[in-house]
Amino acid sequence: MFTRRHALLAGAAGLAALALGRFSFPQGAKAAANFEVTHTDDEWRKLLSPEAYYVLRHEGTERPFTSKLLDEHRAGTFTCGGCDLPLFSSKTKFDSGTGWPSFWAPLEKAVIETRDTSFGMTRTAVTCRRCGGHLGHVFNDGPKPTGLRYCMNGVALKFDAAAPSAS
Repeated sequence: MFTRRHALLAGAAGLAALALGRFSFPQGAKAAANFEVTHTDDEWRKLLSPEAYYVLRHEGTERPFTSKLLDEHRAGTFTCGGCDLPLFSSKTKFDSGTGWPSFWAPLEKAVIETRDTSFGMTRTAVTCRRCGGHLGHVFNDGPKPTGLRYCMNGVALKFDAAAPSAS
């Protein structure tokens, strides 16, 4: 007889299998040889904080409203947390209200966009074109002029403030 206990155990086992499958073969790790900047998994662990490693190398997501870069409003450039490639100008940053740093456009030839069908939905993943680090996702609900919202994990980014102009 199939009981409520059996249903709960089957559901838990299914979720565990899904989670293990998701984290056992991260896309970023499989395609590492295709990028200019490559490191072994152990090297990435040493180079990055645990949070940045989880997001950049294993396609994780930081908790919303936790990034220091969410409130960064100075002029400058947002770079890849894995390889320092310039990715976004502060001129394209906007407050999306989602809890993650958001931009309406990346810098030219800075990112790669790929189809992501994880977690039962179809999205567009955004990765650094130089090191393959996972940055976040892009959605079509952003402001003009592009109508796009590049929703980035702040822990996957660094910020380089523009030098003040001499007056």
